Amino acid sequence: MSDLLRQLVEMSRYLGDPSRTYAILGEGNSSARIDSDTFYVKASGTTLSTIDESGFVAVSIPKVMGILEDESAGDDEVTQVLKDALVDAKEKRRPSVETMLHAFLLTIPEYKFIGHTHPTFTNMLLCSKHSREACAGRIFPDHIVSMGHRSVFVPYVDPGLVLAREVKRQFERFVEAEGVLPKAILMQNHGLITMGDSPKAVTSCTDMTEKVSQIIVGTYALGGPNFMSEKDVARIHTRPDEHYRIKSIAG
Repeated sequence: MSDLLRQLVEMSRYLGDPSRTYAILGEGNSSARIDSDTFYVKASGTTLSTIDESGFVAVSIPKVMGILEDESAGDDEVTQVLKDALVDAKEKRRPSVETMLHAFLLTIPEYKFIGHTHPTFTNMLLCSKHSREACAGRIFPDHIVSMGHRSVFVPYVDPGLVLAREVKRQFERFVEAEGVLPKAILMQNHGLITMGDSPKAVTSCTDMTEKVSQIIVGTYALGGPNFMSEKDVARIHTRPDEHYRIKSIAG
């Protein structure tokens, strides 16, 4: 097993560990970029908690990305693209339904590993009537250190191709508005995506997102979250010593 694949397996098992309640059964998926043209992604029907190297398939990024621009594409076209994009033509397994989403994010040079999960408390927020509001602010300094000053919020759309397009749209709007890359994407009525240049960056951000979500859920019993001011958030986000901590936390 290559070192990259070993890291991906370990990251995936961490995210799928039942004690963390980030994903159960076949929930969630993960990926890692091999080179500029290919990546490993979780095969459909596999389980993060027990996955090994045989649970991933190698996929062509350019072949997957093409369908994102084809507005006429439907379910049949997605099925064919996912088959044609397999690096090994003899491969019988099907890549995850979210392969297109992973392909887009892995075109960003700063991202090498992606983790998509459905953490319990995070989804309490994302499945609530106040999901956008509940996910909009920051509540303590380490929230900012681990997750950045803001995260991408994606309104609910159909998983698969439609979701990949919406993630791309919201991601690009975020980068244009904020001038930085996000560390997390929060998808309404769906779940969480974390991205980074190492498995540690992905798992640390996932851990913090779930802790923050649990705290925010609890604050609603006492009147709701007391979000930090934009000034205080910006101060933490730009402090040199916090940048050092960010690098340490991300491994």
